[in-house]
Amino acid sequence: MQYISTRGQAPALNFEEVLLTGLASDGGLYVPQTLPQFSRDEIAAMAGMDYAQLAQRIIEPFVGDCIPREDLREIIADTYAVFRHGAVAPLVQIGHNQWVLELFHGPTLAFKDFALQLLGRLLDYVLERRHQKVVIMGATSGDTGSAAIEGCKRCKNIDIFILHPHDRVSEVQRRQMTTVVGDNIHNIAVQGNFDDCQAMVKASFGDRSFLPDDRHLVAVNSINWARIMAQIVYYFYAAVALGGPARPVAFSVPTGNFGDIFAGYLAHQMGLPVAQLIIATNRNDVLHRVMTTATYGRQSLEHTLSPSMDITVSSNFERLLFDLYDRDGHAVAAMMRDFDGGDVHFTDTAMQRARALFSSYRVPDEETCAQIAAVWQESEYLLDPHSAIGVKAALASGIGDGIPVVTLATAHPAKFPQAIQRAVVGCEPPLPLHLSDLFDRTERFEVQPCDLAAVQAFMANNLGA
Repeated sequence: MQYISTRGQAPALNFEEVLLTGLASDGGLYVPQTLPQFSRDEIAAMAGMDYAQLAQRIIEPFVGDCIPREDLREIIADTYAVFRHGAVAPLVQIGHNQWVLELFHGPTLAFKDFALQLLGRLLDYVLERRHQKVVIMGATSGDTGSAAIEGCKRCKNIDIFILHPHDRVSEVQRRQMTTVVGDNIHNIAVQGNFDDCQAMVKASFGDRSFLPDDRHLVAVNSINWARIMAQIVYYFYAAVALGGPARPVAFSVPTGNFGDIFAGYLAHQMGLPVAQLIIATNRNDVLHRVMTTATYGRQSLEHTLSPSMDITVSSNFERLLFDLYDRDGHAVAAMMRDFDGGDVHFTDTAMQRARALFSSYRVPDEETCAQIAAVWQESEYLLDPHSAIGVKAALASGIGDGIPVVTLATAHPAKFPQAIQRAVVGCEPPLPLHLSDLFDRTERFEVQPCDLAAVQAFMANNLGA
């Protein structure tokens, strides 16, 4: 398996090389040169597999011969053994043909655990074999940071630096990052917003001269291909559980960075019968505006009850553009240059291709709270604000009765107590037992100005691995 850049000017890499690479050298994102394909019979045969077995079946073609089969099997088994539910990603029915795929049973109560628990173990394996030390740099709007730290904290060959917007993530999200003890773990609270943090990460991958020559910079954001790869699995898992491939399934995905829903697109491209992929956004509706106006442009970021989606630059959307424009790297590179200076307008052909599979829906805070309250009143099932946006979009999609609609429940409601209490008066969801003392733990983080040079200097001065 070889991986190529969306901008067409970087060398092709194998899986191990792309694992240790963030942005491609031309500024693009890596995608597989070809996708593995699964027939209807092969998908039907997945029905008897547990989650780890299915993950092995989906992931192995992407890894190729970079990791021996038995070693990969052990890595995957170890990854999902730490999840707190035997099904790993259980399905819960909340209405007629409406389902929730619970992706919050990992260590940090968010869907990011599915990819980052695996990524940490893959990095540990590869770095130990290569006798190499690296620096991980990531930006988080809430959940990626804690999942990355939890997934990589045991890796002795890694220094990890996570940037989050100061005072703009929930207290639970912040404490999940800042209370993890480790000399190689560094939380940086940037006096800016998530887009500022993400821009610093991208700039650092573009110019790594602030680090010693022997320190490679590795991405944990969803620009890292391994993140997307791991998320493909649960689309197959849910669809097969609901009768696939004999009938198609639709998915509603709360998303800002487009990585999670892009994994669903890849599942469809690999042979999974997906009726529709619903892009569910909050007020920061860059993706909804793309789908409704064919225009990709920046706008002011608004702070909402669903902070993990408070994003105005959707970094993974470039991967879809690559396919919509016939994998023409030069065309994608030109669009991204235009985007740096203003709005990008897409062709009718590109939008027809996108709308054949994708739809979108925008949900403001008041509707988010109303949806949390409605589902609670109807079934005593508690949604976090991000998942509520997905359910609202699913109900508004107009998909026919014969097609199950699965909303990806991306986080545990206990991570967002203020939103829950606003929606359901007097309701305060407790943290799971393993996090019950979270508010008693000591925090450790550094507040830094919204200044790239200051952040890079802090990183250079705090390498310890």
